[in-house]
Amino acid sequence: MADKRMTSDEAVSQLESGMTIGIGGWASRRKPMALVRALLRSDIKDLTIVAYGGPDVGLLVEAGKVKKVIYGFVSMDTVPLDPHFRAARQRGEIETGEVDEGMLQWGLYAAAINLPFLPTRAGLGSDVMTYNPDLKLVADPYGSGLELVAMPALKLDAALVHVNRADMHGNAAVLDYDPYFDDLYCMAADKAFVSTEKILDSDEFGALDFRTMQISRQHVTGVIEAPNGAHFASCLPDYPRDEAFQKEYATAAADPEKWAEFKQTYLSGTEDDYQAAVARRSQEQK
Repeated sequence: MADKRMTSDEAVSQLESGMTIGIGGWASRRKPMALVRALLRSDIKDLTIVAYGGPDVGLLVEAGKVKKVIYGFVSMDTVPLDPHFRAARQRGEIETGEVDEGMLQWGLYAAAINLPFLPTRAGLGSDVMTYNPDLKLVADPYGSGLELVAMPALKLDAALVHVNRADMHGNAAVLDYDPYFDDLYCMAADKAFVSTEKILDSDEFGALDFRTMQISRQHVTGVIEAPNGAHFASCLPDYPRDEAFQKEYATAAADPEKWAEFKQTYLSGTEDDYQAAVARRSQEQK
């Protein structure tokens, strides 16, 4: 079996401008932030992002990397809307594909099983059809008389996800109770890059509860060891969301001077620089 270990920058080097990229996790929970930060350091732009979005989407939008976002929401849980996304959306600076949360899952699933669309009741009776005019209805061919939303497949050029544990071959385990839809992101993508808190050897990985093994190596292009790689999102049970840091992020986003300082402190260097700055901040607050 292939050794798929690589760095975040090596993973991002396989991406290109104009791609459609799916980002796993949920709001500010288990987001592949180390990979997002590597993407911020790149020259890549004009991306279409597919996500249950959080600060991943906000940071990429603020950096001018994004042409379009297809999303069920862009929230940070305790902060209702990511401030950078909110500002860009209100100014009309990005294209949007707004869908129901269940519709997004269904679009990923359609792509994962190589279908052009899947019918769903999700979205019926809501304003989704008004604000996303690209969506179409389909009649039940078996005579029930129902018209359903035809959710198009969300085919991805690449997927970025973060998990608790993986092996060097790309098998990945989620130790939290909720895997979200990271497996579908990987299955829907031509290339999938999985960052992880720790890469285990085969025996250690095999000793995990098989029910945690959510992602198969057959769907993974590269695996990246990235301790604290979801920060400032949570990665339970390894660590909770850094609420104080998230508040600092949201506050800084509202003030150009503070945002410039935030970027200089946390986003101007390498991932090691970021983690060192986070560690210093934690020590100063004790």
